[in-house]
Amino acid sequence: MHLLSWNVQGKLGRLPEQAAKVALLDPDVVCLQEVTVNSAPLWEHTFAEIGLTCVFWLRPGPGRRLAVMIAAREQFEGASIAGVPWPERAISARFESGFELVGMHSPISQTRDYVKVPTHEAVFAHLSAPADHPRALCGDLNTPRKEHADGTVWTFARDRYGRLREERGERWDAAETALIRGLEPFGFRDAFRELHGFDSKEPTWEWPRWGGGWRLDHLVVSSDVAVPDCHYLHDWRHEGLSDHSALVAELIAPS
Repeated sequence: MHLLSWNVQGKLGRLPEQAAKVALLDPDVVCLQEVTVNSAPLWEHTFAEIGLTCVFWLRPGPGRRLAVMIAAREQFEGASIAGVPWPERAISARFESGFELVGMHSPISQTRDYVKVPTHEAVFAHLSAPADHPRALCGDLNTPRKEHADGTVWTFARDRYGRLREERGERWDAAETALIRGLEPFGFRDAFRELHGFDSKEPTWEWPRWGGGWRLDHLVVSSDVAVPDCHYLHDWRHEGLSDHSALVAELIAPS
């Protein structure tokens, strides 16, 4: 299974170029983040043209504009993830072969909304529950703030020095960590880190003015899913097609 996961930044003006890149890649499954009500029909048309005929997304609720969309060649049953405050931000695709893909776009780290923490907690509860089928999580998880060579991470509940922010606290820190490292006891692993190690510095979102960035876009897979390849397409971001790099991976799951 050839997977593409990409936060497309809700851009309408660059959508034809984005769509052309996706078509050339010829994926079997696509998970897009930051799809909007206006861009969704255009993406559905693009997917139909390249044979991704099964598409699922949820319309954003009042006052919101961004959603996750999953499209695939194989038929699947789409559903929201129980307990997610904004259901359009975390969806599940259960394929006829038995494989399940969870696509997610985590809300940004703003305390005024306080939806990031319960979103991460709900997705963690879904994936850590016992299951008899192979699973994967992909998307823009909006974490971590920093990855260390020993595998530890600092979340956005912490400042640049690793100190816990009082206004965010331990629950926030645990919620973000849960999807990065907390699923490991349940047999999940970070596909990119497994292949490239923790010494690889590849931010997938950057701010050029200050020369910094974070690896916010991830693929986490269960123990029965093999991932012979997982890498980022940074050129798409450098070309201005989105502020995020795309993630591309090959997945082999038992049927």
